Amino acid sequence: MTKTTLMTTTSETGLFGNFKNKNKDKLLKISEVSEVKIYQVVKFKLSKIDLSLVKIDNLLLPNNPSSVSANSNTRIQWNGPKMWTIISNKNIIDQVEANCPVEDFAVTDLSHSRIIIQINGDNAINVIKKGCPINLNEFKANSCANSLYHGIALSIDMINDKPNTFNLMAYRSFADSIHHAITDASLEYGYEQL
Repeated sequence: MTKTTLMTTTSETGLFGNFKNKNKDKLLKISEVSEVKIYQVVKFKLSKIDLSLVKIDNLLLPNNPSSVSANSNTRIQWNGPKMWTIISNKNIIDQVEANCPVEDFAVTDLSHSRIIIQINGDNAINVIKKGCPINLNEFKANSCANSLYHGIALSIDMINDKPNTFNLMAYRSFADSIHHAITDASLEYGYEQL
């Protein structure tokens, strides 16, 4: 079964908003991150496994609040005590299952139930601030948080801070709403839909 992506069904590529007389490289870039696998991993309360021994794609599970372990293929977000989200452009379920045994962890495939929209550019943080109550001024590369955007629950993951690049992950059932909210907030700055 192939996943139908948001951008292929509901949006057009091109330039939108206040883009006239602006350098195209300075515009916001909005795209969908597709073809990724997303897993939620939760360590059982009674598990005695040492987390320093658990590696997925050569990454340790982050132990600090709002932190992300990342390499070029995989990102592991800390979502709460003993709870992580793994996002990878590789099929890593065998690694996840081998390193997170069923006696110690619950592993749930979320790949078909989430959408990830990436917003990139100097004003990306201002777009997110328009609808999100958390303080993004303290965010840096490899920071993450769960929050709301205009009442829609989402995960915010800062991929890079030069330029600002964020992945916004929400339930797929809210795909149109979150996409509309992000693009509407981006009109002021001008954006390119990829």
